[in-house]
Amino acid sequence: MRHGETIDNARQIMQGQVQGELNEEGRKQAIKVRDELAGKHFDAFVASDLKRSMDTASIVAEPHGATIVTTPLLRERDWGDFTGRYIPDLKGLPWPDNVEKLEHLLDRARQFLHYIYMKYPNQKVLAVGHGIINKAIQAVYYNCQMPEVTRMTNAEIRLLQLEHDFQGKEQQETTNNKKFRT
Repeated sequence: MRHGETIDNARQIMQGQVQGELNEEGRKQAIKVRDELAGKHFDAFVASDLKRSMDTASIVAEPHGATIVTTPLLRERDWGDFTGRYIPDLKGLPWPDNVEKLEHLLDRARQFLHYIYMKYPNQKVLAVGHGIINKAIQAVYYNCQMPEVTRMTNAEIRLLQLEHDFQGKEQQETTNNKKFRT
């Protein structure tokens, strides 16, 4: 799941790894998901350790009385010097050297899938992350390029069923021949 809308999402500000704060719309989105999932069983709730994801996860997990487990593996991409800037102004600019490299982002995504596979085998987990890390996780899962993964809206949920470990790159390349689906 992607976190609910934040003040900076609405203002089109690049958040990256800053904490972020849900706005009223983001809280409504999380409450809607909470109400839709209230009767469903979950073994665990995992969230990025950034406030906007933890707050979303707390709202959704409320009827389950569950504790939220946090992990930095689910943090949003580090946008370096682009952090805090107005997104439309960034179009066409060269990326700063301190933006998290794609290889590192995909490695974190692979580590996250491995973490879930090992820590919660055969369990139903709701994980709350961010737009780009969630896209990277899906790219690893579906063994595709990130541009092939459609953008997630705020509070959107996508279901992934982990039937094998994603730790080894060679394993990832040979295991999932499914077509990408949302």
